[in-house]
Amino acid sequence: MADSIAFKLNDQPVHLNLDGNRTLLWVLRTDLGLTGTKFGCGEGHCVSCTVLLDGVAVRSCLQKMSDVKDKEVITIEGLSKDGKLHPVQKAFMEHDALQCGFCTPGMVLTAVGLLKTNPTPTREQIIRGMEQNLCRCGAHTRIIDAIQAAAGELKGGR
Repeated sequence: MADSIAFKLNDQPVHLNLDGNRTLLWVLRTDLGLTGTKFGCGEGHCVSCTVLLDGVAVRSCLQKMSDVKDKEVITIEGLSKDGKLHPVQKAFMEHDALQCGFCTPGMVLTAVGLLKTNPTPTREQIIRGMEQNLCRCGAHTRIIDAIQAAAGELKGGR
């Protein structure tokens, strides 16, 4: 039996009739065509599938659609506004904090969530906040530098 699930996705209202036990990850990728959210491990360990749910970074592979009802979801596709990159996206580009790009959407959204809860993190707090995000390319130092730069821009430090 299909559930009626309404939520806000990247600032747009969405209404779907589907099985509420399906994961947000697969609905985003297969039903809505938003493939920026990546499938990595499917168990919430790699963090490649991270999205913002009511402003909090969550693993979309673990979120059932029934838990998304009446909430707001932001994916990597919805992070920029009016053609302007979010400061975290911009900092990732400026600091070359990506290589293959597979983990980048999850890294960026995790960083956005981190900076929402702690707008002025220390380097150690950034490391702790990002430690579950897996990057096989080894861009971690540049990622930390990018997040520090974004924090400065978000608080008007640039």
